[in-house]
Amino acid sequence: MLFVSTASSSDPDPFVSWCQRLAASDSNAFEELFRATHGPLVRYAVTFTHDQTQASDLVQDVYVRLWERRTALDPGRSLKALLYRMVRNLALNRMRDQQNRRDLLMDYSPSIHTEPNPDAHVEGRDLRRRLEAWIAELPERQREALTLSRFEGMSHDEIADVMDISPRTVNNHLVKALKYLRDCTMAYEPSLIR
Repeated sequence: MLFVSTASSSDPDPFVSWCQRLAASDSNAFEELFRATHGPLVRYAVTFTHDQTQASDLVQDVYVRLWERRTALDPGRSLKALLYRMVRNLALNRMRDQQNRRDLLMDYSPSIHTEPNPDAHVEGRDLRRRLEAWIAELPERQREALTLSRFEGMSHDEIADVMDISPRTVNNHLVKALKYLRDCTMAYEPSLIR
């Protein structure tokens, strides 16, 4: 089945239309929203669960909760940010219920103490592996802001809403995270930074 958004072509943000239609219990809007956001939300949930199946289950629960609360949606607030915030909050709640959150994050962190093969320095996959390790080393809030900004394409305002912080604090987290990654890249291979 081909997905065709019924959001107005003059409306650059279909989330506004989906929010209004969801508040009116439009199941077609819910299906459109699901198709447009399921993949990105599962990817975001994996950053907490570190497991694709658990992430998918968590996102399904978020959609159920959204549908149950649809009549209380505020079209003046970002529906996209609300979805990401719901995923984040539910994931963190589940992590707390399972065990100490710090232990779970430590289990996720890949080992960065292995010696790389000298020949691998010229390969793109070695740089990717290093970037993933450097990102994993970032403080949690910086890593989350970077993920939402660079991998999920969210604005500073949307990230602020998801993380329950000010847009200025989002910017501070991003500046620090990008500086750290730039410094790591410079130390690894200065020619990559121009």
